[in-house]
Amino acid sequence: MAFWLFKSEPATWSWDHQKRAGAKGQEWDGVRNYQARNFMRAMKTGERGFFYHSNDGKEIVGIVEVVGEVHPDSTAPPSKDGVAIWECVDLAAVTDVPRPVSLETIKADPRLKDMVLATNSRLSVQPVTEAEFRTICEMGGVDLSEALG
Repeated sequence: MAFWLFKSEPATWSWDHQKRAGAKGQEWDGVRNYQARNFMRAMKTGERGFFYHSNDGKEIVGIVEVVGEVHPDSTAPPSKDGVAIWECVDLAAVTDVPRPVSLETIKADPRLKDMVLATNSRLSVQPVTEAEFRTICEMGGVDLSEALG
């Protein structure tokens, strides 16, 4: 199973918004970066990821699950040839991170020195290794059996 991190500005789409979307989840729309889009193309239903508040907070606050595989982003303008350029997945909230894990804490932990968030914090959708996922769950007080499904 692969693991991921999804960044959102809380003023635009917060963890509370994500939780209110319920079990059916919500499109992770509006991503306009080819690398982030390609990561979403690789995602499979059931994979888990972190929900990260960017700009305001800069911390991991929740765990999400991919509930719908890649499909055209409903917020993207149509392309000239009718082929969707921008795609997205659907995400549902799984659980809160009881002790949110800040970017500062992540960067200070040698176990996480190679994490994409620590080395390329601008990318809005990014991969997370299983070791990184487990480490951050431990730091945040998340029950691993719940986090891993």
